[in-house]
Amino acid sequence: MSQSIAPALSSDLKQLAADVLAKALRAGATDAEAVVYEGEQFEVLVRLGQVETLKESGSRAVGLRVFIASGKAQRTASTSSSDFSSDSIERLVDGAVTLARITSEDPFAGLPEPEAFGKLDGDLHLYFDDVNEQPPAERIEIARRVEAAAMSYDTRIQNSKGGDFDTSTSHKILMNSRGFTGEYRRSYCGFSAAPIAQDATGNMQQNYWYSNSRSTRKLENPEDIGIIAAQRTLRRLGARQVKTQKAPVVFSPEIARSIIANIFEAANGDSIYRHASFFADMLGERVAGENITVIDDGTMVHDGIGGYGTAPFDGEGLPTRRKALVENGILKNYVMNTYTARKLGMVSTGNASRGLAGNPGIGAGNFYLEPGTLTPEQIIGDVKDGLYVTQTMGFGVNLVTGDYSQGASGLWIENGELSYPVEEITIAGNLKDMYKNIVAIGNDLVFRGASASPTIRVEGMMIAGS
Repeated sequence: MSQSIAPALSSDLKQLAADVLAKALRAGATDAEAVVYEGEQFEVLVRLGQVETLKESGSRAVGLRVFIASGKAQRTASTSSSDFSSDSIERLVDGAVTLARITSEDPFAGLPEPEAFGKLDGDLHLYFDDVNEQPPAERIEIARRVEAAAMSYDTRIQNSKGGDFDTSTSHKILMNSRGFTGEYRRSYCGFSAAPIAQDATGNMQQNYWYSNSRSTRKLENPEDIGIIAAQRTLRRLGARQVKTQKAPVVFSPEIARSIIANIFEAANGDSIYRHASFFADMLGERVAGENITVIDDGTMVHDGIGGYGTAPFDGEGLPTRRKALVENGILKNYVMNTYTARKLGMVSTGNASRGLAGNPGIGAGNFYLEPGTLTPEQIIGDVKDGLYVTQTMGFGVNLVTGDYSQGASGLWIENGELSYPVEEITIAGNLKDMYKNIVAIGNDLVFRGASASPTIRVEGMMIAGS
């Protein structure tokens, strides 16, 4: 089960945040916000059975954002430090206030209004002690087992980029001068294998697979993951080009999620007020097919585990929430922090994303396309000639125009079956058309990160090959 925050550690970090805020207000800030972060990381990489890299590290830092009122506008600046000594804290505060005095006035800057602050109640199951309690030797053995399972699966696999095991835990406190104080801890653990296969002609291919969770008890079997990694690698051997043509494209879940993630970027309030998105001025308009509903949910807890994008509050101290960005194809919401909401004459959606320094950005919670009812096999089975994409390369997305063009590899579909691997091709279209041409949605939604999508099929994409 998840555990509560250790009281002594929590009170020490809270006191530090309170001291930083008090110093900032005494130094002349009219408002201030402090973030205190503490974390631990472990990484091991085993290659060909031998430990190649082993790292254990800890980190901690404090960030300060100050505001100085200037008429109806605000001047703002931020600083951060990993040194918690009293001299360093003095420099942190002096630096922020000095910088703020010489920055430009901004009528949209400032902390949220006091009534907007809040946080989700109850245990969101974001932190599990077992991640830190697992002995390093056990972690190393899992990395060794997952690689060994991949290597022993087929004689064509004689090499490997390794098996790894990573863990991290973090503790974050956010406190501001308008009365908000919030904190939470997070844990993460995961392992993977990345085998390399070689065919009779000497051509090599690589792929990977992985398992991750917030708790070691929810991790999958290392041997099962190693076998999947091997199978994903072997199916790429003998890849060839296909002729240039227009055809249906089926996107595997790990690639479909990047297609769907562009909806979040297009609905980003920062891009909207700059008119740098094809979703600008589109609220209430149709942007996708009626079968498309896309959710951003910062509150998700599934099977006793908090989502990778779940948090009790956002980067400004506003409660996270669930909202539909696209509902039955209609654009329902932009995603905003307080600053972008003020610029647009709207209210924040609880999507502020806060690092230690700088102004808050805009980040997703758990972002996903709602699943359909078809199995991946049914989606593929309905294609006479088309492409099943398992990997894309490059950054060929223009969010101003919606133009999409990426290098790709995967498997060619003939008469409803995966027939042979393909590579060195480019897939192209426009996101405005692609979202309206998603004709099939899978039932295979699985969260392996904060964003997820089931398998999808898009009609009429251009495939450029030989």
